[in-house]
Amino acid sequence: MLPWALCAVLALLVIALCIRLHLIHKSLKEIDARLTEILSEDTNVLIDLSSGDKQLRAFASSLNRQLRSLREARQRYRCGDRELKEAVTNISHDLRTPLTAICGYLELMRREETNANVKRYLGLIDNRARAMKQLTEELFRYSMLLAEPEELSSESVNLNAALEDGVAAFYDILVQRGIQPEIRMPEAPVVRTLNAAALSRILSNILNNAVKYSDGDLTIELDEGGAIRFSNSARNLTPVQAEKLFDRFYTVESARNSTGLGLSIARLLTVRMGGEIHLTCEGGRLCIELYFPDTLRN
Repeated sequence: MLPWALCAVLALLVIALCIRLHLIHKSLKEIDARLTEILSEDTNVLIDLSSGDKQLRAFASSLNRQLRSLREARQRYRCGDRELKEAVTNISHDLRTPLTAICGYLELMRREETNANVKRYLGLIDNRARAMKQLTEELFRYSMLLAEPEELSSESVNLNAALEDGVAAFYDILVQRGIQPEIRMPEAPVVRTLNAAALSRILSNILNNAVKYSDGDLTIELDEGGAIRFSNSARNLTPVQAEKLFDRFYTVESARNSTGLGLSIARLLTVRMGGEIHLTCEGGRLCIELYFPDTLRN
């Protein structure tokens, strides 16, 4: 074969390979775009290539089979998760009514004339019934939060006042545990756009956590940047245990009669309102920091 003819054949081969590579590149870009769309939007659309290449179309078909399996598994998970949430909601709701009735009848019985032993037994029963009612209420609230999340309404909230109200509501309980809270906050009001009821629940759950684990002290600090820090000594709480306090249903021996949902609810509500919540445990001291950015300045 003449040299020029050989060069022409090689040139044609190079052109064919370039066209082939271009088509492969185009098909891969199509696959990437479709996968991104399917995984982000969870649509029922599958990958459809414009290329007629057999290998590429076989590859796309294999991906489609995996996507169908993934969609079916995701659907089964969603159905099971929804059924579990509904079951928890229904069970906790069904428990609330008889527990309320039990507490009411116990109150009536305590008003009757009885001997000291009966009064003591009634007091023990009442204490256990109220503890169970509290746990049921917490479980019910958590199951409701995990349901389809509704948009939280927002308003201007004074963090100074909200923190004072939260501590005031827990003051008697703190004093009974021998805890005298030390509060530091700026004189100027720190205002954020939040849901007041959700913030109240967050502060209440964090303070309740302090009641469970504090060795007798509690320091609360609010700075001008909107960060609230709760710190207390907790010598019986290990760093490993502390890392799990945000986990659902996790409790330690010193926090019996607890569902382990308080801080999970606090984190869920904080994130939903665009805030951050962190926990550290170093040198026998537990610190929870809550932060809400000033969205009006961002």
